[in-house]
Amino acid sequence: MEKVINYITGFFGGLMAIMMAIIPVTILWYVLTGGDVWGMDVITNLTALINNFGTSGFTGLIVLVLVAGLFIKK
Repeated sequence: MEKVINYITGFFGGLMAIMMAIIPVTILWYVLTGGDVWGMDVITNLTALINNFGTSGFTGLIVLVLVAGLFIKK
């Protein structure tokens, strides 16, 4: 059972690492070209996400702390 949990944890850890590498590249692509990435407007989506954190009060603060925790390497 421990092997399965380690396998799943490793898989999701690797997937998260790939996503954390893709996000800055998409932002840079949008800034340099002004074009959408995979049909998404990255800057608008990030702006909307941050605005949602700001308007949802204490719940937004809790979620922001949890999301920021994903970016911190242990």
